[in-house]
Amino acid sequence: MKRSYTWTVGHTPWSAWAWRNTAFSVAAIPPALPVATGLLLLTVAAPGRTALPLLLCLALSPLLTKLQRSRFRVLLGLDVPPVVHTHPWRTVRGLSERLRSEATRRQYAYHLAVSPLAALGAGLLVLTWACGLAGASAYAWVWMLPSDGELPDFGWTRQYDLLTVGGALMLLAAPWMAALLTRLDALAAASLLGPNRARELQRRVEDLAESRAGVLDAADIERRRIERDLHDGAQQRLVSLAMNLGIARATLQDLPPEAKAVIDEAHREAKEAIEELSNLVRGLHPAVLEDRGLDAALSGIAARAPLPVELTVDLAERPGPTVEAVAYFVVSEALANVAKHARARRCSVTVARVPG
Repeated sequence: MKRSYTWTVGHTPWSAWAWRNTAFSVAAIPPALPVATGLLLLTVAAPGRTALPLLLCLALSPLLTKLQRSRFRVLLGLDVPPVVHTHPWRTVRGLSERLRSEATRRQYAYHLAVSPLAALGAGLLVLTWACGLAGASAYAWVWMLPSDGELPDFGWTRQYDLLTVGGALMLLAAPWMAALLTRLDALAAASLLGPNRARELQRRVEDLAESRAGVLDAADIERRRIERDLHDGAQQRLVSLAMNLGIARATLQDLPPEAKAVIDEAHREAKEAIEELSNLVRGLHPAVLEDRGLDAALSGIAARAPLPVELTVDLAERPGPTVEAVAYFVVSEALANVAKHARARRCSVTVARVPG
């Protein structure tokens, strides 16, 4: 519920909250009538027809749920949030989802158990108010009788004093009773008519995990695309340029020394660019990771590290491509940070699958 219900036990019989709680409890009777009728028919129905009243109650469950939510919203200002379903109920899939959902079963439990009990409590509350008013006004009823009326011989004062005191006590107890019934009904509605908070939290966590996995997959696909474009495009053109420069340097012997120096410098820079691009491509998505798996890829990182690295890879089965890529880059960045900032003499890396 968006706004919590505060139970104040100090209601006086004439306070607004006392009457509001009473009206709220009495308003539970109309929605409970179809359920009570169905349960009564279940009790007296002939064998073989007992399912019909129950099916009728289940069919009326959405309407009864709306009536109960309206009762809470109008009389108490409390909002019982509806359960969000993935598909509309008009479709076969949506109807099947509602019939099989845990939220629908909780609504059935409210209508079949809590609602009749709330109506019964409302009846007792009305009886308490009526008896309290009648008892507290016992002397007034006597005074309004005609003077020639025959009064029962109760010993007059003692019995009517007891009626008056008992009625006053009932009037004082009725607001507390109304507040108790309202609070119990509100707690039951929050648990059964609204969404399950634990289940909603679990669903959000699952949606977040699925969304994060989708982002990682998209990033991995984009890395592969960039790696492929660089390998098949720019890297191949640089290799071709370096080969042409090498051929020119070997065949054009009669060039001036300055021209040969320029060709030599261009050839050297082309090879450096190829090496840098190869490192970049390897960093985007190393080919050994896809060909031979995480163990071989991490072994290459450990071999190129500037400090001794003890690598342990304990995986019963090969992880997915996204998990392998994430693990590869995490270990690569961690070893780079150790080499730059830790001033360590050696490093240990352990890769294992953790249950859970």
